Amino acid sequence: MTATRTSIEVKIAGERYAVSAEVDEGHARECARIVDERMRALSRNRAVSPKNAAIMAALALTDELLRERDAARRRLAELAARVDAALREEAAA
Repeated sequence: MTATRTSIEVKIAGERYAVSAEVDEGHARECARIVDERMRALSRNRAVSPKNAAIMAALALTDELLRERDAARRRLAELAARVDAALREEAAA
């Protein structure tokens, strides 16, 4: 992924937004698509204001991010322990 300052227009929950970030355009559009999908899903079956849908989407996406980060940290710790054990076995041999 090439990181350059990109300015694009995206549509989220029926509103257009100008997005400027140091990511490639495809990445920015994918982020907007995910937020849009989440907001639409949250407001589909109930009367939710766009502001509340955005807040609920942000909380849900942050929860997913934190769970994935914690799982990655656990996997990394497990791998580090396996490497350490293998190195100790090799040194003992």
